[in-house]
Amino acid sequence: MRKIQSRWPWLIVAAVMATAAWWLLRPQQQSPATVQGAPATTAGAAPVSPLAPDAAPPAIAHPLDPGDAADAAIPALDQSDAAAWEALTGSVGDASVLDVLLRDQLVRRVVVMVDNLTERRIPTRALAMQPLPGTFAIDDDGTALEIAQANAQRYEPYVQAFTQADPARLAAVYRRFYPLFQQAYIEVAGPQAYFNDRLVAVIDHLLQAPDPAGPLLVVEGAQGRFLFADPALESLSVGRKALVRLAPDQRERVKQQLRAIRRSIAQG
Repeated sequence: MRKIQSRWPWLIVAAVMATAAWWLLRPQQQSPATVQGAPATTAGAAPVSPLAPDAAPPAIAHPLDPGDAADAAIPALDQSDAAAWEALTGSVGDASVLDVLLRDQLVRRVVVMVDNLTERRIPTRALAMQPLPGTFAIDDDGTALEIAQANAQRYEPYVQAFTQADPARLAAVYRRFYPLFQQAYIEVAGPQAYFNDRLVAVIDHLLQAPDPAGPLLVVEGAQGRFLFADPALESLSVGRKALVRLAPDQRERVKQQLRAIRRSIAQG
């Protein structure tokens, strides 16, 4: 059995679980600014262009109610790291699962990472996390390489933390403090962008991840990387690959939780 480092199956869990952090946060009125070292653009994103003077802004498909009250003492986006981390650690039963998250510019990193989950590749600077502890295992019987079933045990604490969270509460706190996500998304996608529409689209994209049967065969690629032997799987986005690499029961549990969250934040 070979073992390598991997972060991908935790991408889905980290990105959506992180929405539980923002119940302590409120953005102040300020001009969006890019902070040195923070993720600033999405993978492959085109430069943002202003709308023509007579152009109507794009319709919002999944509007959220902006009328919820917020605590004016909560830090602004640029000063939100400490409060974000404190809120996030207080929202999960086992805070040790959060050790893989990067704490600096956490809000921006989560927004950019969510936006990149539909891409085939994701730049390191767009990640909100480090590789998972332990190693990604590959079984080699001398004739073929396949993803080892032992990986499921490594993913289980993270899958369990995500799937056991109350989806209604996650959605409620996300809606209440939505402006912070929106401000961070405007920085990378422009003033007409609406993060909740993007989040719903990303969830829909992830729910379409295939459910392959049987062992997942891989081949060795460049620089010690492993690629899916099936070209159709290898061509998937990083988000869908993350789900495919989970054990079938884990993948279904994550999808069930994503569906529950979607019902709470989407219009239809």
